[in-house]
Amino acid sequence: MVQTRREAERGEQAGCFEHVHRGERLHAWLEHDEGRRLSEATFAASGAVVTSRSVYEATGGWGDDGFYRMPVFVVTHRPHEAVRKGDTTFTFVTGGVAAAIEAAAAAAGDRRVHVMGGASIVQQALRTGLVDHLRLHIVPLLPGSGTVLFDGAGPRLEHLDTVDTPEATHVTYRVRP
Repeated sequence: MVQTRREAERGEQAGCFEHVHRGERLHAWLEHDEGRRLSEATFAASGAVVTSRSVYEATGGWGDDGFYRMPVFVVTHRPHEAVRKGDTTFTFVTGGVAAAIEAAAAAAGDRRVHVMGGASIVQQALRTGLVDHLRLHIVPLLPGSGTVLFDGAGPRLEHLDTVDTPEATHVTYRVRP
């Protein structure tokens, strides 16, 4: 999870990976009280979400209700009309991660923008200079493949907080220029 410079309050939301068919073990921490509290606090402070097209497709667009109940900006190379599911509107952004973050920031007002994976989206978001916090959810699982989050050219990070849950360790950093 990455949070941009927007901060404020938003209503409760839980179970954001309820519709994910892959990666259940990666998100098992959401099934514990402390993990749910961490997730709920994150989304309570958020006014918009930025994600990748591959995550959107892997989750099936988060089911019939769209889950988030806030604007979601999907970074993609393929144009697509906006999709409304319940209180969630998915806007497909073809102008890159910076354009998606800027659109999300406008929609979020004085609330945070939550930037979620995949790893490529997080890398690109960090390169924009628009990210001020990074939270890593570390799960004891070796997937065997995937995109490396830091390739040696990552930002300077200042440790702020560590929270342990039964299935993961959650480390929050301030991103330094």
